Amino acid sequence: MVAQPDAGHVNTQFDEVARMLDKSHPKVARMLHDAREDVLAFRGFPPKHWRQVWSTNPMERVNKEIKRRTDVVGVFPNPAALLRLAGAVLVEQHDEWEAGDRRYLSEASMQELNAPGMPAAAHVEEVVPIPELAAA
Repeated sequence: MVAQPDAGHVNTQFDEVARMLDKSHPKVARMLHDAREDVLAFRGFPPKHWRQVWSTNPMERVNKEIKRRTDVVGVFPNPAALLRLAGAVLVEQHDEWEAGDRRYLSEASMQELNAPGMPAAAHVEEVVPIPELAAA
């Protein structure tokens, strides 16, 4: 669906996929219809962001790096030690994405999110600190 040129084509493709599934897998089609807004949430971003928003590649890369580092350590003395290592990997990745030469989404493209005609940003809930990470 992300390969479509605009939101109208995305909606048409979604409806077509759901229609095809309805014949052979009605429960799946019903689940797809129920999750429509979540599945198509990427439409709220500028079209050139769609591939990054849709893709799970960055998440898979981070998970692979966490696995690599935990394999090096082997055995952790307690769950908090594992959480600190995973948190450190996530902090490094965040810093790289935010300020690195190869930003995941450039500053200029992020300005498009505030452009006229873009939907208002969703309400962000308050962040609850995790004590184990705060101590790291």
